[in-house]
Amino acid sequence: MVRMFRFMKKNVIWILIIFGLLLGQAYCDLSLPSYTSKIVDTGLQQKGVEDAVADSFRVETMQNLLYVSTEKNQKTIEDGYTYSKKKDMYVVKDLDTESHDHLNDVLSKAEMMLYIMEKRNIPVQMIPQVQMPQVRKEINKRLKDYPDTMITQAAILFVQQEYKAQGVDLDQKQNDYLWNTGKKMILMAVVAMICSILVALIASRIAAELGKDLRNKTYETVLTYSAKEMNQFSTASLITRSTNDIQQIQLVMTMIFRVVLYAPILAIGGIIKVQQTGSYLSWILIVAVGVLSVVMVILFGVVMPKFKILQKLIDSVNLISREILTGIPVIRAFSAEKFEEKRFDKANQDLTKTNLFVNRAMSCMMPLMMLIMNGISVLIVYSGAHGIDAGKLQVGDMMAFIQYAMQIIIAFLMISTIAIFLPRANVSANRINEILDTKSSIKEPEHPQTPEKQGKLVFDHVSFSYGHAKEKVLDDINFTAHQGDTIALIGSTGSGKSTLVNLIPRFYDVTEGSILMDDVDIRNIDLKTLRDRIGFVPQKSVLFSGTIASNLRFGKKDALESELWDAIDMAQAEDFVSEKEHGMDSHIAQGGSNVSGGQKQRLAIARAIVKHPEFLVFDDSFSALDFATDARLRKALKEKASDVTTIIVAQRISTIMHADQILVLDHGKVVGQGTHEQLMKTCDVYQQIAQSQLSQEELAYE
Repeated sequence: MVRMFRFMKKNVIWILIIFGLLLGQAYCDLSLPSYTSKIVDTGLQQKGVEDAVADSFRVETMQNLLYVSTEKNQKTIEDGYTYSKKKDMYVVKDLDTESHDHLNDVLSKAEMMLYIMEKRNIPVQMIPQVQMPQVRKEINKRLKDYPDTMITQAAILFVQQEYKAQGVDLDQKQNDYLWNTGKKMILMAVVAMICSILVALIASRIAAELGKDLRNKTYETVLTYSAKEMNQFSTASLITRSTNDIQQIQLVMTMIFRVVLYAPILAIGGIIKVQQTGSYLSWILIVAVGVLSVVMVILFGVVMPKFKILQKLIDSVNLISREILTGIPVIRAFSAEKFEEKRFDKANQDLTKTNLFVNRAMSCMMPLMMLIMNGISVLIVYSGAHGIDAGKLQVGDMMAFIQYAMQIIIAFLMISTIAIFLPRANVSANRINEILDTKSSIKEPEHPQTPEKQGKLVFDHVSFSYGHAKEKVLDDINFTAHQGDTIALIGSTGSGKSTLVNLIPRFYDVTEGSILMDDVDIRNIDLKTLRDRIGFVPQKSVLFSGTIASNLRFGKKDALESELWDAIDMAQAEDFVSEKEHGMDSHIAQGGSNVSGGQKQRLAIARAIVKHPEFLVFDDSFSALDFATDARLRKALKEKASDVTTIIVAQRISTIMHADQILVLDHGKVVGQGTHEQLMKTCDVYQQIAQSQLSQEELAYE
């Protein structure tokens, strides 16, 4: 899966932008619980008074605070406030965070002392100055047993009383604090929402670009494959890999940018915030993370192997579906509908069972996660209640801790969610990489040669075998074709005729010997140059969806309409093309399903002729033509393409008997070579084929 990121180099800037947006979203999301805590603790419980640092003190109160403080603390208090003649009060200065916190610590203890004295009706000025150190020592000794939160609460109560004495409306101050904090929360939520939307949009764009690039790269690679590599991957598998597998990768890549990058940021930020809120409850999170990890490891250990099986089963369903849909006429002809239904049903059932197993296993994850999450909430409330009762924790801090804990657990839920898709996407990525890593066995020459056009083709001791098979399909084939010659290949089924002509355009490479085109080994000719010189008509005629004209221009995009009609005329297709309502602009369905076999074959021949090739190769391309059309077509080729070297594979003697040279193949070897007349005298295999097809009168006439 990691290798997929190499296709995303062009999107590095966008990825960095996503990372920045996620940091912004995490900052906002992690800030919201602290604002909730402030609303509960400061806004509701403390009436808007944040800490011991009051906005202002009366002169009398300032004197009392200084009176009960040490000289060092007196200096801190005096540095923190300035006297305002207008208000006749001491007003706090604009302090940095560090100075403010230090002043808060100093004032908390001083205000606590004054608060205790006031509750006990002890006038501060009645205590002699010489006794103050002893009083401070005694009070500080008692304060050591008090939690910091209780000291802070007492100091805040003192500040509230001071505000009341100053005539400050505490209700209004509380409302102002709640409104200001609420506005900040709304702003944070809006910013987080905007960041989330932008991340989703950019991530979707990047993932879509990745999907497009992968599809392009996959098809580019597949189009370079020789027949050997095409046989290695089934057509159904290649379709699945280039559609379903890439879709899986695209989906997961979107989730990676939206979830996988965000979850660690959220979890780490949550842990830092938890430490600031109430570290003594951190053991609860350790337990939660440990339980979540165990559940995920067990679950994915069970499910992961099934994902690999799943993709193979999808391949199998696609393969059977393709075979059934393309073979419907044969299935109906043999009344094999029930058999094919059972075959498809088995593949479908296997896929369904595996899917159900995976989905059931993964569906157990969410309830387990929710159970753990709710259990953690209960545990936090239970432990937090004891902390609040002991004065170690405030209600708002406990609420914030619950929210941070939930954010941490949600981060793990996000990771577990992506982990549902990640194994399957990893399998898909490996399958795509398998295509991209498989290089064609047909290599382009390092120093290509471009021979002059002579129309000459030489098979020089050519032998061929498939893969690592020991048995040779072709053995020591030798012949030479000069410009304008017609070379015919005939033989029994499986004798190697199609294999031989597939070597000419380098669909396969020879195992031994060499093929020379215009006195240059075809392995030293650029593949495009080589194939541009060949007009190849395969055994199975293939037409593409479009029009007749678009199919004929397949090999020559700039062919003139007159050239197309000439090719149609030579291929004996003018009669049915001209009869169509739109002529050459008539629609051709996918695979040429709306034309007959003979019409499809003639259009395939016309497509090869339009190229004006140096060599024409017909791999049993006249089989669907009647004898009269076959004869007219060969006559037209002889008259109008007399300078083209032609290689014909045929089963009918009548198609090849006028060839300049006939090669008779039997089990991959040439058992006869010469003209029709010569072979009738010297080659037993050829005689047997001729006698099986022609009557004695026809043989005698020929």
